[in-house]
Amino acid sequence: MKSNSKFKIEHDRPNCIGCGACAALHPDLWEMDQDGKSNIVGGTKLKNGGEEIYFEEDLHEAHKEAAESCPVNVIHILNLEKDEREI
Repeated sequence: MKSNSKFKIEHDRPNCIGCGACAALHPDLWEMDQDGKSNIVGGTKLKNGGEEIYFEEDLHEAHKEAAESCPVNVIHILNLEKDEREI
């Protein structure tokens, strides 16, 4: 874990249906891949096929909008300071 980060996104990419809402809302943070699924811009690929990225308060609202726009709930925000899942 990056000790200076307040939040983390966990993207359950294998279950992404590729609707593109996250990338349409925040193309600076989310992008569509050639396989039709979304990727976190600058995210770390995980062995389970998912992705994650650590981020700070200034990006919280944008990532929250992306997570809330997902119709299959595969974008999750974890508050690392409170050790709880927000979305």
